[in-house]
Amino acid sequence: MANQNPAVSQTKSFSTVFLIEMWERFGYYGMQALIVYYMVQRLGFPDEQANLVWSAAAALIYVAPAIGGWVGDKILGTRRTMLLGAAILAVGYALMAVPTESVSFLYFALGVIVVGNGLFKPNAGNLVRKIYEGDDSKIDSAFTIYYMAVNIGSTFSMLLTPWIKDYVNLHYGNELGWHAAFAVCSFGLVVGLANYMVMRHTLGHVGSPPDEKPVHMGKLLAVLGVGVLTVFASAYVLAHEEVARIFVYVAAAVVLGIFVWLIGTSERSERAGLIAALVLTVQTVFFFIFYQQMSTSLNLFALRNVNPSFDVFGFHLWNWAPAQFQSFNPIWIFILSPILALIYNAAGRGGKDISIATKFALGFAAVALGFFIYSWAAHFAVDGKTSSWVMVWGYGASSLGELLVSGLGLAMIARYVPERMGGFMMGAYYVASGVSQYLGGIVANFASIPQNITDPLQTMPIYTSLFSKLGWAGVACTVIALTVLPLMRKLSAQHHAHNNQAPLPTIGSEQ
Repeated sequence: MANQNPAVSQTKSFSTVFLIEMWERFGYYGMQALIVYYMVQRLGFPDEQANLVWSAAAALIYVAPAIGGWVGDKILGTRRTMLLGAAILAVGYALMAVPTESVSFLYFALGVIVVGNGLFKPNAGNLVRKIYEGDDSKIDSAFTIYYMAVNIGSTFSMLLTPWIKDYVNLHYGNELGWHAAFAVCSFGLVVGLANYMVMRHTLGHVGSPPDEKPVHMGKLLAVLGVGVLTVFASAYVLAHEEVARIFVYVAAAVVLGIFVWLIGTSERSERAGLIAALVLTVQTVFFFIFYQQMSTSLNLFALRNVNPSFDVFGFHLWNWAPAQFQSFNPIWIFILSPILALIYNAAGRGGKDISIATKFALGFAAVALGFFIYSWAAHFAVDGKTSSWVMVWGYGASSLGELLVSGLGLAMIARYVPERMGGFMMGAYYVASGVSQYLGGIVANFASIPQNITDPLQTMPIYTSLFSKLGWAGVACTVIALTVLPLMRKLSAQHHAHNNQAPLPTIGSEQ
């Protein structure tokens, strides 16, 4: 289904996907900013339970796209599956807006979000690839801009939903603010869907083969039926910690087994690339353990031990809600992305392109610096409350690490893995990322605060001890990444020599 004006259609088609992705991320990160606080402050969860429930949900949310991409490619069509996922996500956030304190209802709502994300996430990204298919000169820049959609949506929602929660709770009481904030997340998806309906003609020529045929009601009902079962299965996993742990460990074993089997059965010329992908995937798993602290231990640290006052040269500017500190992550992404792009381009022009393995090592060094900054918080504290600038600079270093590691994750799979197994391996990569989300929750629990301790002077050393350990863990990851650099250079050279490939793109797909 070709379009008569490809140059115009690419721009308009991309804009349509960009906008619905932006609103979807608005909903997701608006929910993420509050979910741990909601469980601790509204539902009375201890820290350990809140961290593990959210981390298990995050793991399921990352695992689900491994199946959703296949549904889009083979069963319903990429466009239809993306839209179905967006609609289900709107329902999931709307369920969280229901003013109830039922824990089972929360697990059910999170299960709906797992299914919606699984259907939406891989297919939105696949549409971008299909829009620029065969045009390698544009696809890298398109994904860089697409990555920005995530940060636009997440920045606004992480600033907005905590404010809405506080405003409604203050003026209307009854703790309705939590549910009003979740309702805004659902509204974001509704806006995204409405925007798509207005612009849907721009994607009429883009999609997978099932998109070009009428909807097969039997297949649609089958997908919905499996989706309902998955919702209840996800809710069961979230309600049972031991089941969640077993699920995560089995998923980790499956991913490792997939890599080993593919390396063992692939052609000799493909093995160097697959081994390189395995090494970098393992490094990415460790990165996401650090990354998960943003919504768990760091989020709770901001609640209990960070002064909300934002001062510059002694002048008070404004107060941050504790949950709003997470917005520093996308704000720093905005600031650092163009700087990194300039550095990469300058290095490329000078014939000194920075390898992806080197970027991973630098990324871990930045992550280590970020956690060391957090660990120094007590030195800037008054009565157990540290300066908000600790969070600003800590998030700055962590976000630099994210761009160097997470921003290149899927691009790494696309480059090193043979095309015939690319989709399968991207699914495995998502599963590996999900595993590390849960492991991150386990790590966060080393700083869980007993419910009878409320004094910031007592909680501060508990958090800074964990952050210091994570800083040294980041140093260890940096050393390991540097140690394997000679191996990675050898594997990369063998892979590129066989495939005669161009260097990796600078900033890849978002997570």
